[in-house]
Amino acid sequence: MFGHSDAYERFMGRWSRQLAPAFVSFVEVADGDHVLDVGSGTGALSFAVAEAGPSVRVTGVDPSAEYVRHAQSQPASDRIRFVVGDAQRLDFSERTFDRTLSLLVMSFVPDRNKAVREMMRVTRQGGTVAAAVWDYGEGMEMLRVFWDEVVAQDPAAEPLDECHLPLCRQPELASLWHASGLDGIDQRPLSITMRFASFDDYWQPFLGGQGPAGAYVRGLRDEQRQALEQRIRSRIAPSPHGEPILLNARAWVVKGIVPRG
Repeated sequence: MFGHSDAYERFMGRWSRQLAPAFVSFVEVADGDHVLDVGSGTGALSFAVAEAGPSVRVTGVDPSAEYVRHAQSQPASDRIRFVVGDAQRLDFSERTFDRTLSLLVMSFVPDRNKAVREMMRVTRQGGTVAAAVWDYGEGMEMLRVFWDEVVAQDPAAEPLDECHLPLCRQPELASLWHASGLDGIDQRPLSITMRFASFDDYWQPFLGGQGPAGAYVRGLRDEQRQALEQRIRSRIAPSPHGEPILLNARAWVVKGIVPRG
């Protein structure tokens, strides 16, 4: 139907781009900073970081070679580069970056404690380590509508609900930052409004197989998929006057300072 990176862009990348500038503002990226984007995906955060100042340099690292190629194909300045790599084993020297950031990926990193230690290692003393994760349990209406209707149709699918993902509840991300020994920790919500031009604009990206929700849809038989589509359509169908579908999305964001000495 479409390539892996294209499917991601349709499903979640467009919302990452909307959230990224608010996250950059929260982190207070300053002109002249050298920033590492961990789990850079198709580049949403890296490109937003580069907009923070004409002398900002950004390195994006992601385990997916296809995502890296997609990011590299976008028009960009020589201040941005993308490489393939693992958040749990960052291939950079100690104290290389002023700020190390991660947008919407920490819930999917197998060893999150190791990833945060690596983020701290490559960040200078007094530098910032920050992350954002979607609030899958309550604040991400796009997926909350989906999983509510999935479980209503198929109760056995309840364990697959993304509300069970780690770090997506309010205290969890800050608790990980505290346990890692970061100072000056600040956690807060950031919210955006997702605007869907039509029901198809909402539903079609689920067919691309992205994330737990897309994987679930792809595994359904045709009649099951059609029944689920009808359930969701009846819940969020746009008005007869053609107004777009508006769904709220909340992320939890946290930042901390690498201790000196």
